[in-house]
Amino acid sequence: MKRAAPDWLVPIAAIFVLQTIASFLSRFIPIIAPAVSEEFGWSGSSIGYLTAANSLGGLAVLIAGSALFKRIGGMRTLQLTLFAGAVSMAFFLHPAVGVALAACFVMGLSNGAANPAGSEVLQRFSPPGKRNLVFSIKQAGVPLGGVIAGLLIPVMVAYAGWRTALFVCAGLVVLPTMLTWRVSARIDEAPAIGRPWLGRPSLQSLRALDAPLRSLLRSRGLLKISVVGSLFAVSQSCWFTFTVVYLIDRLGFSLGQAGVVFAVMQTGGVIGRIGLGWLSDYLRSATASLSLAALFSAATTALLGASTPQWPLWTIVLLAFIAGSSAASWNGVQIAEVARRSPPDQISETAAGSSILVNLVNMLAPTAFAAFVAVTGRYDYAFAAAGACTLLVLAVLPRDKKPGA
Repeated sequence: MKRAAPDWLVPIAAIFVLQTIASFLSRFIPIIAPAVSEEFGWSGSSIGYLTAANSLGGLAVLIAGSALFKRIGGMRTLQLTLFAGAVSMAFFLHPAVGVALAACFVMGLSNGAANPAGSEVLQRFSPPGKRNLVFSIKQAGVPLGGVIAGLLIPVMVAYAGWRTALFVCAGLVVLPTMLTWRVSARIDEAPAIGRPWLGRPSLQSLRALDAPLRSLLRSRGLLKISVVGSLFAVSQSCWFTFTVVYLIDRLGFSLGQAGVVFAVMQTGGVIGRIGLGWLSDYLRSATASLSLAALFSAATTALLGASTPQWPLWTIVLLAFIAGSSAASWNGVQIAEVARRSPPDQISETAAGSSILVNLVNMLAPTAFAAFVAVTGRYDYAFAAAGACTLLVLAVLPRDKKPGA
């Protein structure tokens, strides 16, 4: 007799697919930007500002989208923002940087919606005793989207041009999102009867804009684990944003070679996120696993800035893989800890609040990095400073909260 699939499999698979597509949409920017910048004459530092605009879009939906999550559901919100992001990719055809910044803002909406939507669904459907692993599997979609972008986009740019790559990438966002459309109707919690999903803003709804951040103040440990995520995001955002342009401008790599290194880094992130989630469940300690990730993240980030054109290719590839396994591995465990420390009816709010802090860093860190490099020309100091920020995780990490505590 054929066994039926477990009830949690479809929700986890659907969230994983949408998370991967949202990540692909954001990783698209730093990979295709060098080709666009070269044709339109944008400065090299523009990549940092485009990435910051993308993070600002994520921040906007986290601050203002809490009511929308509750009214139409987290998955539906994520799907709609993905469609909007795919459409906005066409604006890269305009040579003005301002138009590209606006497009990046819209593309960032889905990145902001992904964590609250995923946290609420996975907290309801995750099998007991495997929450860290399940959250980490979902978050493995982030670097997986980067792997796809790093391997696919440089090839398309080389053989068909970046304009063709734009439209192909838009199709890659739209198609999987359409395939999950009917699933969200079964997974999202139904809104309250008689409550319209759109309505006129009221004073109460405006006051609710700060609800995600206020929800983090419910306990000291909840705020600390949220700050931990923002400290990890410093190194991660710099790796994600500047690896390709750094390899091309300072180490003499081609776009294809830099794309492969980027994909290797993201592959390390897939393995690292799942591995760190398993380790946290095995040790029953998020503190131990996140401390290990912080040490390796800080070291690899500083080493990237110290690299020179004389370093053999294999050392850069190895460094990128280790960085992916550490600097990009923390998300699942940290998000699971936020959900575990949250009141059951406040998971989407606390997930949004934690993500707001991370997105603030994702916006500010690349901007500061780009400005510092533009003024000083010193990538080594910039990467070393990013690594030092992430090392502060060791001082901020809260003690593990035992189940039921």
